[in-house]
Order: sequence, then structure tokens, then C-alpha cells
Amino acid sequence: MELSIFVAKIIGVIYIAMSIGVLMGTISYKKMFQDIIKTPAINPLMSLFGIVIGMILIEYHNIWVWDWPVIITLIGWIGVVKGINFMIFPGFTKWFEPMFTGSFMKIMPYFTLVFGLLMAYFGFVA
Repeated sequence: MELSIFVAKIIGVIYIAMSIGVLMGTISYKKMFQDIIKTPAINPLMSLFGIVIGMILIEYHNIWVWDWPVIITLIGWIGVVKGINFMIFPGFTKWFEPMFTGSFMKIMPYFTLVFGLLMAYFGFVA
């Protein structure tokens, strides 16, 4: 359970910081996404990052219980699957384009803020 709390703290801080950055306008995910699409060399790095972090979470936090720690396990599996998809299918990034360029980006920071606050609650308070 200590590992779950530690990982929840990390995820919570990252998601809160990202969402506040987007809401304040200091981070432009639309611009970052466009830069990623234009720079194919970033794709293998994103793949490796997703696979490595995902595999670390799966290896050390493979907890399948009907409680909040399963969220961390699912994040690990999603990271591995996404990383493998980025590695095998370099055009996979384009599937996410509507998410980063459309109106979804106007509401996304609120979802990530709530998720970050939830993880921070589990990590720092609960």
C-alpha cells in the first residue's frame, strides 16, 4: 500500500500541475501536439517512455483489487499498450489529433484536474 500511496502522490502532482498550466494558458497542448506530429523522432521516445514507465508500474504495482489502487495498475497497462502502439504504428499519434485540436481541449483540463486531485487525495490525505 505504501507504493500505491507514493505513486498516487506522483500522479496527483503531475496531473494537477498540467491542468493548472493549461487553464492558466502557460501550456499549449495544441502547440505541443502539432510539434510532435511535425517531429517524427519524438515518436520512438514517447513509445519507450510509455513502455518503460508502464512496465515499471505493472511489475511493481500489479494490484487487481476493487479499490483505488487498481487505477494505478490500469495506468501502467494503458501506458504499455499505448507505447507499443506508438512503436508499431507511428501514425497512431494522428488518432489523438481531434482530442488536442478540437473543443475537447477546453474541457480536458477540468477532467485532469479532478483526476489529479483524486490521486493527490489518495496519496496525501487518505
